[in-house]
Amino acid sequence: MATFGKILIANRGEIALRIQRACRELGIRTVVVHSEADTEAKYVKLADESVCIGPAPPAQSYLNIPAIISAAEVTDAEAIHPGYGFLSENADFADKVEKSGFVFIGPYPENIRLMGDKVSAKAAMIKAGVPCVPGSEGALPETPADIVKIARKVGYPVIIKASGGGGGRGMRVVHTEAALLNAVNLTRQEAQAAFSNPTVYIEKFLENPRHIEIQILADEHRNAVFLGERDCSMQRRHQKVIEEAPAPDLPARLRDRVGDRCVEACKKIGYRGAGTFEFLYENGEFFFIEMNTRVQVEHPVTEMITGIDIVQMQIRIAAGEKLPFRQRDIQLRGHALECRINAEDPYKFTPSPGRITSYHPPGGPGIRVDSHVYQGYTVPPNYDSMVGKVIAYGATRDQAISRMRIALSEMVVEGIQTNIPLHQDLLNDKGFIKGGASIHYLEQKLALEKKRVVK
Repeated sequence: MATFGKILIANRGEIALRIQRACRELGIRTVVVHSEADTEAKYVKLADESVCIGPAPPAQSYLNIPAIISAAEVTDAEAIHPGYGFLSENADFADKVEKSGFVFIGPYPENIRLMGDKVSAKAAMIKAGVPCVPGSEGALPETPADIVKIARKVGYPVIIKASGGGGGRGMRVVHTEAALLNAVNLTRQEAQAAFSNPTVYIEKFLENPRHIEIQILADEHRNAVFLGERDCSMQRRHQKVIEEAPAPDLPARLRDRVGDRCVEACKKIGYRGAGTFEFLYENGEFFFIEMNTRVQVEHPVTEMITGIDIVQMQIRIAAGEKLPFRQRDIQLRGHALECRINAEDPYKFTPSPGRITSYHPPGGPGIRVDSHVYQGYTVPPNYDSMVGKVIAYGATRDQAISRMRIALSEMVVEGIQTNIPLHQDLLNDKGFIKGGASIHYLEQKLALEKKRVVK
Protein backbone atom coordinates (compact mmCIF):
# COMPACT_ATOMS: atom_id res chain seq x y z
CA MET A 1 0.00 0.00 0.00
CA ALA A 2 1.75 3.15 -1.22
CA THR A 3 0.88 6.00 1.11
CA PHE A 4 2.91 8.83 2.70
CA GLY A 5 6.28 8.57 4.43
CA LYS A 6 5.71 11.52 6.75
CA ILE A 7 2.62 13.54 7.72
CA LEU A 8 2.47 16.87 9.57
CA ILE A 9 -0.42 17.14 12.06
CA ALA A 10 -1.69 20.74 12.11
CA ASN A 11 -3.79 20.49 15.26
CA ARG A 12 -3.70 19.85 18.99
CA GLY A 13 -5.49 17.97 21.78
CA GLU A 14 -7.13 14.59 21.42
CA ILE A 15 -7.47 14.80 17.63
CA ALA A 16 -3.69 15.31 17.23
CA LEU A 17 -3.11 12.10 19.20
CA ARG A 18 -5.87 10.30 17.25
CA ILE A 19 -4.27 11.22 13.88
CA GLN A 20 -0.84 10.27 15.22
CA ARG A 21 -2.09 6.80 16.21
CA ALA A 22 -3.65 6.27 12.77
CA CYS A 23 -0.32 7.24 11.15
CA ARG A 24 1.74 4.97 13.39
CA GLU A 25 -0.50 2.00 12.55
CA LEU A 26 0.05 2.72 8.84
CA GLY A 27 3.82 2.96 9.39
CA ILE A 28 3.88 6.72 8.67
CA ARG A 29 6.23 9.05 10.55
CA THR A 30 4.62 12.09 12.20
CA VAL A 31 5.54 15.73 12.69
CA VAL A 32 3.53 17.59 15.33
CA VAL A 33 3.34 21.39 15.33
CA HIS A 34 2.49 22.97 18.68
CA SER A 35 2.21 26.25 20.51
CA GLU A 36 4.32 27.16 23.53
CA ALA A 37 1.34 26.23 25.72
CA ASP A 38 1.32 22.64 24.38
CA THR A 39 5.02 21.78 24.76
CA GLU A 40 4.25 19.14 27.41
CA ALA A 41 1.42 17.45 25.49
CA LYS A 42 1.48 13.65 25.15
CA TYR A 43 1.37 13.65 21.34
CA VAL A 44 4.31 16.11 21.21
CA LYS A 45 6.38 13.64 23.27
CA LEU A 46 5.29 10.71 21.07
CA ALA A 47 5.90 12.39 17.71
CA ASP A 48 8.89 11.52 15.54
CA GLU A 49 9.49 15.27 15.22
CA SER A 50 7.88 18.34 16.76
CA VAL A 51 8.05 22.02 15.82
CA CYS A 52 6.99 24.91 18.04
CA ILE A 53 5.19 27.34 15.73
CA GLY A 54 4.40 30.21 18.10
CA PRO A 55 2.97 31.43 21.40
CA ALA A 56 -0.28 30.22 23.01
CA PRO A 57 -2.87 32.41 21.21
CA PRO A 58 -4.27 30.40 18.24
CA ALA A 59 -3.86 33.34 15.82
CA GLN A 60 -0.11 33.20 16.43
CA SER A 61 0.21 29.40 16.28
CA TYR A 62 -2.50 26.97 15.12
CA LEU A 63 -4.01 29.55 12.73
CA ASN A 64 -0.62 30.76 11.47
CA ILE A 65 -0.55 29.38 7.92
CA PRO A 66 3.03 30.46 6.98
CA ALA A 67 4.41 28.91 10.21
CA ILE A 68 2.64 25.58 9.55
CA ILE A 69 3.79 25.40 5.92
CA SER A 70 7.39 26.29 6.80
CA ALA A 71 7.33 23.54 9.51
CA ALA A 72 6.28 21.08 6.78
CA GLU A 73 9.11 22.33 4.57
CA VAL A 74 11.88 22.06 7.18
CA THR A 75 10.79 18.55 8.24
CA ASP A 76 10.26 17.22 4.69
CA ALA A 77 6.66 16.21 5.39
CA GLU A 78 4.65 15.10 2.36
CA ALA A 79 1.11 15.80 3.58
CA ILE A 80 -0.73 17.88 6.19
CA HIS A 81 -3.71 16.65 8.25
CA PRO A 82 -5.75 19.55 9.68
CA GLY A 83 -7.93 17.55 12.13
CA TYR A 84 -11.11 19.49 13.07
CA GLY A 85 -11.52 23.14 14.06
CA PHE A 86 -8.70 25.66 13.45
CA LEU A 87 -7.84 25.58 9.70
CA SER A 88 -9.63 22.32 8.82
CA GLU A 89 -12.37 24.05 6.77
CA ASN A 90 -10.28 26.95 5.49
CA ALA A 91 -10.19 26.71 1.69
CA ASP A 92 -7.31 29.21 1.47
CA PHE A 93 -5.22 27.01 3.77
CA ALA A 94 -5.99 23.90 1.68
CA ASP A 95 -5.05 25.89 -1.42
CA LYS A 96 -1.74 27.09 0.04
CA VAL A 97 -0.86 23.57 1.25
CA GLU A 98 -1.38 22.14 -2.25
CA LYS A 99 0.41 25.06 -3.98
CA SER A 100 3.38 24.62 -1.63
CA GLY A 101 3.79 21.06 -2.91
CA PHE A 102 2.12 19.16 -0.04
CA VAL A 103 -1.01 17.03 -0.03
CA PHE A 104 -3.93 18.39 2.00
CA ILE A 105 -5.58 15.47 3.82
CA GLY A 106 -9.13 16.59 3.21
CA PRO A 107 -11.39 17.71 0.37
CA TYR A 108 -10.29 19.82 -2.60
CA PRO A 109 -10.25 23.58 -1.85
CA GLU A 110 -13.20 24.10 -4.22
CA ASN A 111 -15.26 21.50 -2.24
CA ILE A 112 -14.53 23.40 0.99
CA ARG A 113 -15.48 26.75 -0.62
CA LEU A 114 -18.71 25.39 -2.06
CA MET A 115 -19.87 23.76 1.19
CA GLY A 116 -18.51 26.54 3.46
CA ASP A 117 -20.96 29.04 2.01
CA LYS A 118 -24.41 27.97 3.21
CA VAL A 119 -26.21 29.54 0.24
CA SER A 120 -24.07 27.80 -2.43
CA ALA A 121 -24.13 24.55 -0.39
CA LYS A 122 -27.91 24.55 -0.26
CA ALA A 123 -28.18 25.30 -4.00
CA ALA A 124 -25.81 22.38 -4.74
CA MET A 125 -27.87 20.05 -2.52
CA ILE A 126 -31.19 21.05 -4.11
CA LYS A 127 -29.61 20.32 -7.51
CA ALA A 128 -28.41 16.92 -6.26
CA GLY A 129 -31.85 16.00 -4.89
CA VAL A 130 -30.88 16.18 -1.19
CA PRO A 131 -33.93 17.29 0.87
CA CYS A 132 -33.54 20.87 2.19
CA VAL A 133 -35.44 23.07 4.65
CA PRO A 134 -38.04 25.22 2.81
CA GLY A 135 -36.71 28.76 2.48
CA SER A 136 -35.39 31.46 0.17
CA GLU A 137 -33.83 30.26 -3.07
CA GLY A 138 -30.37 31.63 -2.27
CA ALA A 139 -29.50 34.97 -0.64
CA LEU A 140 -32.25 37.32 0.54
CA PRO A 141 -32.92 40.24 -1.80
CA GLU A 142 -32.38 43.85 -0.70
CA THR A 143 -35.99 45.00 -1.23
CA PRO A 144 -38.04 44.85 2.01
CA ALA A 145 -41.28 43.97 0.16
CA ASP A 146 -39.59 40.94 -1.48
CA ILE A 147 -38.22 39.76 1.90
CA VAL A 148 -41.73 39.97 3.44
CA LYS A 149 -43.17 38.03 0.48
CA ILE A 150 -40.57 35.22 0.88
CA ALA A 151 -41.21 34.91 4.64
CA ARG A 152 -44.98 34.71 4.07
CA LYS A 153 -44.48 31.95 1.52
CA VAL A 154 -42.21 29.96 3.89
CA GLY A 155 -44.56 30.51 6.86
CA TYR A 156 -43.72 31.68 10.39
CA PRO A 157 -41.71 31.03 12.51
CA VAL A 158 -38.68 31.55 10.26
CA ILE A 159 -34.95 31.65 10.97
CA ILE A 160 -32.56 34.19 9.42
CA LYS A 161 -29.10 32.68 8.87
CA ALA A 162 -25.74 34.11 7.85
CA SER A 163 -24.32 32.43 4.76
CA GLY A 164 -20.86 32.26 6.30
CA GLY A 165 -22.08 31.27 9.79
CA GLY A 166 -21.62 28.14 11.87
CA GLY A 167 -21.51 26.83 15.43
CA GLY A 168 -24.76 28.60 16.26
CA ARG A 169 -23.51 32.07 15.32
CA GLY A 170 -25.29 34.34 12.85
CA MET A 171 -28.84 33.04 13.42
CA ARG A 172 -32.05 34.75 14.50
CA VAL A 173 -35.54 33.24 14.93
CA VAL A 174 -38.49 35.44 13.90
CA HIS A 175 -42.05 34.66 14.98
CA THR A 176 -43.95 37.63 13.50
CA GLU A 177 -43.88 39.76 10.36
CA ALA A 178 -43.48 42.89 12.50
CA ALA A 179 -40.08 41.70 13.72
CA LEU A 180 -38.82 40.43 10.33
CA LEU A 181 -37.01 43.36 8.68
CA ASN A 182 -35.23 44.46 11.84
CA ALA A 183 -34.03 40.86 12.39
CA VAL A 184 -32.72 40.67 8.80
CA ASN A 185 -30.77 43.93 9.20
CA LEU A 186 -29.29 42.90 12.56
CA THR A 187 -28.21 39.50 11.22
CA ARG A 188 -26.64 41.16 8.17
CA GLN A 189 -24.62 43.49 10.41
CA GLU A 190 -23.52 40.61 12.65
CA ALA A 191 -22.59 38.48 9.63
CA GLN A 192 -20.46 41.27 8.18
CA ALA A 193 -18.68 41.79 11.52
CA ALA A 194 -18.14 38.08 12.28
CA PHE A 195 -17.61 36.53 8.83
CA SER A 196 -16.85 39.54 6.54
CA ASN A 197 -19.87 38.41 4.52
CA PRO A 198 -23.26 40.17 4.99
CA THR A 199 -25.19 37.60 2.92
CA VAL A 200 -28.16 36.09 4.78
CA TYR A 201 -30.93 33.69 3.82
CA ILE A 202 -34.23 32.57 5.32
CA GLU A 203 -35.52 29.12 6.27
CA LYS A 204 -38.55 27.63 7.94
CA PHE A 205 -37.83 27.33 11.67
CA LEU A 206 -38.52 23.75 12.75
CA GLU A 207 -39.98 23.69 16.27
CA ASN A 208 -38.78 20.31 17.62
CA PRO A 209 -36.33 18.67 15.24
CA ARG A 210 -33.61 16.14 15.94
CA HIS A 211 -30.06 16.64 14.66
CA ILE A 212 -29.08 13.67 12.52
CA GLU A 213 -25.96 13.48 10.38
CA ILE A 214 -24.74 11.14 7.67
CA GLN A 215 -21.03 10.21 7.50
CA ILE A 216 -19.60 9.80 4.01
CA LEU A 217 -16.28 8.78 2.47
CA ALA A 218 -15.45 9.57 -1.15
CA ASP A 219 -12.31 9.03 -3.23
CA GLU A 220 -10.93 10.92 -6.22
CA HIS A 221 -12.08 8.10 -8.53
CA ARG A 222 -15.76 9.07 -8.03
CA ASN A 223 -16.50 6.26 -5.58
CA ALA A 224 -18.49 7.19 -2.46
CA VAL A 225 -20.23 5.41 0.42
CA PHE A 226 -22.13 6.46 3.53
CA LEU A 227 -21.37 4.91 6.92
CA GLY A 228 -24.78 5.13 8.54
CA GLU A 229 -25.97 8.03 10.68
CA ARG A 230 -25.39 9.66 14.06
CA ASP A 231 -27.87 11.38 16.37
CA CYS A 232 -26.34 14.55 17.86
CA SER A 233 -29.49 16.09 19.34
CA MET A 234 -28.15 16.41 22.91
CA GLN A 235 -26.88 19.97 22.53
CA ARG A 236 -26.36 23.13 24.51
CA ARG A 237 -26.01 26.42 22.62
CA HIS A 238 -25.54 24.47 19.37
CA GLN A 239 -22.60 22.57 20.91
CA LYS A 240 -22.97 18.77 20.97
CA VAL A 241 -22.73 17.05 24.37
CA ILE A 242 -23.58 13.37 23.68
CA GLU A 243 -23.62 11.71 20.26
CA GLU A 244 -24.77 8.24 19.29
CA ALA A 245 -24.95 5.84 16.35
CA PRO A 246 -27.23 4.67 14.97
CA ALA A 247 -30.02 7.19 15.68
CA PRO A 248 -32.77 5.72 17.93
CA ASP A 249 -36.12 4.99 16.24
CA LEU A 250 -35.05 5.96 12.73
CA PRO A 251 -36.42 3.62 10.05
CA ALA A 252 -33.57 1.99 8.07
CA ARG A 253 -35.31 2.68 4.73
CA LEU A 254 -35.39 6.44 5.51
CA ARG A 255 -31.71 6.43 6.49
CA ASP A 256 -30.77 4.51 3.36
CA ARG A 257 -32.79 6.83 1.13
CA VAL A 258 -31.15 10.00 2.45
CA GLY A 259 -27.72 8.29 2.62
CA ASP A 260 -27.95 7.36 -1.06
CA ARG A 261 -28.80 10.98 -1.92
CA CYS A 262 -25.72 12.17 0.01
CA VAL A 263 -23.54 9.70 -1.90
CA GLU A 264 -24.97 10.96 -5.21
CA ALA A 265 -24.35 14.58 -4.14
CA CYS A 266 -20.68 13.73 -3.42
CA LYS A 267 -20.29 12.22 -6.88
CA LYS A 268 -21.96 15.26 -8.50
CA ILE A 269 -19.71 17.82 -6.81
CA GLY A 270 -16.58 15.63 -7.20
CA TYR A 271 -16.03 15.42 -3.43
CA ARG A 272 -12.89 13.81 -1.97
CA GLY A 273 -12.27 12.62 1.59
CA ALA A 274 -14.43 12.29 4.71
CA GLY A 275 -17.44 14.53 5.15
CA THR A 276 -20.65 14.84 7.10
CA PHE A 277 -24.07 15.91 5.88
CA GLU A 278 -25.97 17.49 8.77
CA PHE A 279 -29.77 17.36 8.81
CA LEU A 280 -32.68 18.44 10.95
CA TYR A 281 -35.18 15.58 11.18
CA GLU A 282 -38.82 16.17 12.08
CA ASN A 283 -42.03 14.22 11.46
CA GLY A 284 -40.28 11.60 9.36
CA GLU A 285 -38.59 14.13 7.08
CA PHE A 286 -34.94 15.09 6.62
CA PHE A 287 -33.88 18.68 5.93
CA PHE A 288 -30.26 19.46 4.95
CA ILE A 289 -28.61 22.24 6.97
CA GLU A 290 -24.88 22.06 6.18
CA MET A 291 -21.96 19.85 5.26
CA ASN A 292 -18.81 19.58 7.37
CA THR A 293 -15.82 19.02 5.10
CA ARG A 294 -13.59 17.45 7.77
CA VAL A 295 -13.45 14.67 10.34
CA GLN A 296 -16.02 15.21 13.12
CA VAL A 297 -15.39 15.15 16.87
CA GLU A 298 -17.95 12.34 17.05
CA HIS A 299 -16.41 10.10 14.35
CA PRO A 300 -15.59 7.30 16.89
CA VAL A 301 -19.23 6.24 17.30
CA THR A 302 -19.39 5.51 13.57
CA GLU A 303 -16.05 3.68 13.72
CA MET A 304 -17.42 1.48 16.54
CA ILE A 305 -20.54 0.37 14.63
CA THR A 306 -18.86 -0.05 11.20
CA GLY A 307 -15.35 -1.23 12.12
CA ILE A 308 -13.92 1.35 9.68
CA ASP A 309 -11.06 3.65 10.74
CA ILE A 310 -12.22 7.01 9.33
CA VAL A 311 -8.91 8.82 9.97
CA GLN A 312 -6.91 6.11 8.20
CA MET A 313 -9.38 6.27 5.31
CA GLN A 314 -8.80 10.05 5.06
CA ILE A 315 -5.06 9.39 4.72
CA ARG A 316 -5.46 6.59 2.21
CA ILE A 317 -7.90 8.62 0.08
CA ALA A 318 -5.52 11.63 0.12
CA ALA A 319 -2.75 9.30 -1.10
CA GLY A 320 -4.90 8.55 -4.18
CA GLU A 321 -6.20 5.12 -3.16
CA LYS A 322 -9.62 3.81 -4.15
CA LEU A 323 -12.15 3.04 -1.42
CA PRO A 324 -11.56 -0.62 -0.46
CA PHE A 325 -15.31 -1.28 -0.02
CA ARG A 326 -18.67 -0.62 -1.65
CA GLN A 327 -21.98 0.38 -0.12
CA ARG A 328 -23.18 -3.23 0.14
CA ASP A 329 -20.07 -4.05 2.24
CA ILE A 330 -20.99 -1.50 4.94
CA GLN A 331 -22.61 -3.32 7.88
CA LEU A 332 -23.90 -1.47 10.95
CA ARG A 333 -23.56 -3.56 14.10
CA GLY A 334 -24.56 -2.68 17.67
CA HIS A 335 -24.79 0.79 19.21
CA ALA A 336 -22.26 3.38 20.35
CA LEU A 337 -22.41 6.54 22.49
CA GLU A 338 -19.85 9.30 22.97
CA CYS A 339 -19.65 11.68 25.93
CA ARG A 340 -17.51 14.79 25.41
CA ILE A 341 -15.52 15.40 28.59
CA ASN A 342 -14.92 19.13 29.03
CA ALA A 343 -12.84 21.03 31.59
CA GLU A 344 -15.74 23.13 32.85
CA ASP A 345 -18.26 23.53 35.64
CA PRO A 346 -20.90 20.83 34.89
CA TYR A 347 -23.88 23.18 35.30
CA LYS A 348 -22.57 26.75 34.98
CA PHE A 349 -20.32 25.75 32.06
CA THR A 350 -17.53 28.12 33.07
CA PRO A 351 -14.12 26.87 31.81
CA SER A 352 -11.89 25.15 34.38
CA PRO A 353 -8.32 25.08 33.06
CA GLY A 354 -5.47 24.01 35.38
CA ARG A 355 -3.33 21.10 36.48
CA ILE A 356 -4.78 17.59 36.58
CA THR A 357 -3.62 16.23 39.93
CA SER A 358 -5.15 12.78 39.54
CA TYR A 359 -6.31 10.97 36.40
CA HIS A 360 -7.71 7.50 35.87
CA PRO A 361 -9.44 6.63 32.57
CA PRO A 362 -12.13 3.91 32.59
CA GLY A 363 -11.86 0.54 30.85
CA GLY A 364 -13.81 -2.67 30.40
CA PRO A 365 -15.70 -4.29 27.51
CA GLY A 366 -16.69 -1.87 24.74
CA ILE A 367 -15.03 1.20 26.29
CA ARG A 368 -12.73 3.51 24.32
CA VAL A 369 -11.18 6.72 25.66
CA ASP A 370 -9.78 9.28 23.21
CA SER A 371 -7.82 11.75 25.33
CA HIS A 372 -4.46 13.50 25.34
CA VAL A 373 -4.40 14.26 29.08
CA TYR A 374 -2.51 12.53 31.89
CA GLN A 375 -1.81 12.98 35.60
CA GLY A 376 0.24 16.17 36.02
CA TYR A 377 -0.89 17.63 32.67
CA THR A 378 -1.94 21.29 32.74
CA VAL A 379 -5.04 22.13 30.69
CA PRO A 380 -4.25 25.50 29.05
CA PRO A 381 -6.84 28.31 29.16
CA ASN A 382 -6.31 29.29 25.51
CA TYR A 383 -8.30 26.62 23.66
CA ASP A 384 -11.52 24.64 23.54
CA SER A 385 -12.34 23.06 26.91
CA MET A 386 -12.64 19.46 25.66
CA VAL A 387 -10.10 17.19 27.37
CA GLY A 388 -11.30 13.87 26.02
CA LYS A 389 -14.11 11.64 24.85
CA VAL A 390 -15.47 8.46 26.38
CA ILE A 391 -17.02 6.08 23.85
CA ALA A 392 -19.13 3.08 24.91
CA TYR A 393 -20.14 0.29 22.52
CA GLY A 394 -22.77 -2.38 23.11
CA ALA A 395 -24.78 -4.94 21.18
CA THR A 396 -27.85 -2.81 21.97
CA ARG A 397 -28.46 0.83 22.95
CA ASP A 398 -29.38 -0.26 26.48
CA GLN A 399 -26.07 -2.10 26.85
CA ALA A 400 -24.11 0.88 25.50
CA ILE A 401 -25.85 3.20 28.01
CA SER A 402 -25.18 0.76 30.86
CA ARG A 403 -21.48 0.49 29.94
CA MET A 404 -21.19 4.29 29.68
CA ARG A 405 -22.68 4.69 33.18
CA ILE A 406 -20.08 2.27 34.57
CA ALA A 407 -17.24 3.97 32.64
CA LEU A 408 -18.14 7.44 33.94
CA SER A 409 -18.44 6.12 37.52
CA GLU A 410 -14.87 4.78 37.22
CA MET A 411 -13.37 7.87 35.61
CA VAL A 412 -11.22 10.09 37.85
CA VAL A 413 -10.19 13.62 36.82
CA GLU A 414 -9.10 15.76 39.77
CA GLY A 415 -7.56 19.21 40.07
CA ILE A 416 -9.98 20.67 37.53
CA GLN A 417 -13.76 20.56 37.19
CA THR A 418 -15.31 18.46 34.41
CA ASN A 419 -18.82 17.95 33.04
CA ILE A 420 -18.89 14.25 34.04
CA PRO A 421 -21.76 14.89 36.55
CA LEU A 422 -23.87 16.37 33.73
CA HIS A 423 -23.30 13.25 31.60
CA GLN A 424 -24.19 11.00 34.55
CA ASP A 425 -27.39 12.99 35.06
CA LEU A 426 -28.29 12.67 31.35
CA LEU A 427 -27.60 8.93 31.24
CA ASN A 428 -30.23 8.47 33.96
CA ASP A 429 -32.71 10.90 32.40
CA LYS A 430 -35.99 9.31 31.25
CA GLY A 431 -36.18 11.44 28.08
CA PHE A 432 -32.65 10.49 27.04
CA ILE A 433 -33.12 6.80 27.89
CA LYS A 434 -36.30 6.72 25.77
CA GLY A 435 -34.32 8.12 22.79
CA GLY A 436 -35.35 10.45 19.99
CA ALA A 437 -35.30 13.72 21.99
CA SER A 438 -35.17 17.02 20.08
CA ILE A 439 -32.25 19.48 19.87
CA HIS A 440 -33.99 21.66 22.49
CA TYR A 441 -34.31 18.89 25.07
CA LEU A 442 -31.11 19.50 27.04
CA GLU A 443 -31.52 23.29 27.23
CA GLN A 444 -35.13 22.89 28.37
CA LYS A 445 -34.05 20.36 31.01
CA LEU A 446 -31.28 22.67 32.30
CA ALA A 447 -33.68 25.66 32.39
CA LEU A 448 -36.21 23.66 34.44
CA GLU A 449 -33.53 22.57 36.90
CA LYS A 450 -32.31 26.15 37.24
CA LYS A 451 -35.84 27.26 38.14
CA ARG A 452 -36.08 24.54 40.79
CA VAL A 453 -32.77 25.66 42.36
CA VAL A 454 -33.91 29.32 42.38
CA LYS A 455 -37.16 28.36 44.16
